[in-house]
Amino acid sequence: MSEAHTYEPSEHPVGEIVDRLDELAGASCVSLADVIDAFGSRSFLPVMMVPALLVVSPLSGIPFFSSACGLTIAFIAAQMVISRKQLWLPEFLTKRQVEGARARQAVAKLRTVAGWLDKHAKNRIGPFVTAPARKWVQIMCMLCGAAMPFLEIVPFSSSILGAAVLFLSTALLARDGLFVIFGLATLSTAIIVPLIVFDVI
Repeated sequence: MSEAHTYEPSEHPVGEIVDRLDELAGASCVSLADVIDAFGSRSFLPVMMVPALLVVSPLSGIPFFSSACGLTIAFIAAQMVISRKQLWLPEFLTKRQVEGARARQAVAKLRTVAGWLDKHAKNRIGPFVTAPARKWVQIMCMLCGAAMPFLEIVPFSSSILGAAVLFLSTALLARDGLFVIFGLATLSTAIIVPLIVFDVI
């Protein structure tokens, strides 16, 4: 894992993350280890946003892909909660690969999402994204990720949880407390959907 550099966000941080994913997708296969090398092992937020972005893409239809993304999010968020300085992930996650062609298709669909997030995110409602509330946002990301493997069989649930993590991560990255509210609203939807599905069954 790379230690030589740390990701520095630009004026369009989510779009830049998608751009870097696009560069990685030029290879025949892309692994999580490649993502960490691209952003740096101290860049917790950008690396966590990658699986959140991918799980809201068509790649979520790959069996167990949502579970892998969820576990990755949970591991990263947990390390943010305890203020770990350098990212560590188990080998069974870092070696997980996606075909470059599939990754490129997903990235193409994510550009609209990234553009919307970058356009609307700005510095506001600071108390929601500074200590101590910041830790609670990280904990919510961890819980969203941890829930994904258990909701693998429930249609759209992992993608909704991924969207919640994406909103919460953008809130932390752009220091936009309004996006915390968006994330909580999306998380509420993610809780309701499985209840409706199981009630119908």
